[in-house]
Amino acid sequence: MNIKQLKYFYEIAKEGQITRAAKKLHIAQPPLSQSLKALETRLGVILFERNGREMVLTDAGEVLYRRVEIIFNNLDETYKEVQETGQGIRGTLSIGCNKSCFSHIPNKINIYQEMYPDVNFKLIEGDSYFLTKQLKERELEIAIIRLPIDMSDLEYYELPKEEYVAVVPNNLITVKRESISLQELADIPLFLLHRMKGRGQFEIIMERFEQEGLNVQVKCESPNVDMLLGLVNEGLGATIVPQSTLLKYNTNHVSILKLSNQKIISESAIVWAKDRYLSKSAKRFIELFTNKPVATIK
Repeated sequence: MNIKQLKYFYEIAKEGQITRAAKKLHIAQPPLSQSLKALETRLGVILFERNGREMVLTDAGEVLYRRVEIIFNNLDETYKEVQETGQGIRGTLSIGCNKSCFSHIPNKINIYQEMYPDVNFKLIEGDSYFLTKQLKERELEIAIIRLPIDMSDLEYYELPKEEYVAVVPNNLITVKRESISLQELADIPLFLLHRMKGRGQFEIIMERFEQEGLNVQVKCESPNVDMLLGLVNEGLGATIVPQSTLLKYNTNHVSILKLSNQKIISESAIVWAKDRYLSKSAKRFIELFTNKPVATIK
């Protein structure tokens, strides 16, 4: 059993097909099939069940896949660490961000580019559940997300807290005002942020209405704040969002109102995977938020 055999096995498992794996590896199918057969003979087990052209991992194959995935992730990180030892900060930094947190990003990237012009960025948008999943799968190095989220496998630095505000179409407001109560919002169709999975802003806001004994008209739920604000802008209803969400939003047709007799706080954080090599480029980006070395963050 050698690294090449394990690499071939790993790609077959990821692609689920000999043809696709061969194409990705830029080799012909026969040597790939021969390598797999030799590996199965060496181990004395069947690693895949053949279902036509599709390859499905057996129980033994699943065990080997999990082990091999760790090996190759460690190799990739070792390769990156060795390279960075003798080179300056360069390459591509993958960052995830909730759309409602994007206001934290542009200024920091502007500063970062002046400091490290050889670094490029890959920005991925999604809700907190999706982005933390991407971190754990090593598709991202860091992410800026709304809390709460399961932090058991993550390191993090909390960003400044902010208040939720109501965004209400002007056609639904009879007099100029600065605030609105939950009782009044309960009579207006609502469009609320709701992440794909897990507890988030939606549950926090709904609990406040329930505590007041109010039934609300939730007409739309979405993890995409732009969609919700677009519906509000058309005069269809109201939303409740973190205040920074509105920094670059056209508010000509809506009113931004504080919640009267209520203070709903939004918490966010910059997060990264625990017990994983973090590139120099990622550390320096995090330090733009923390103003201290990553190693000292508690």
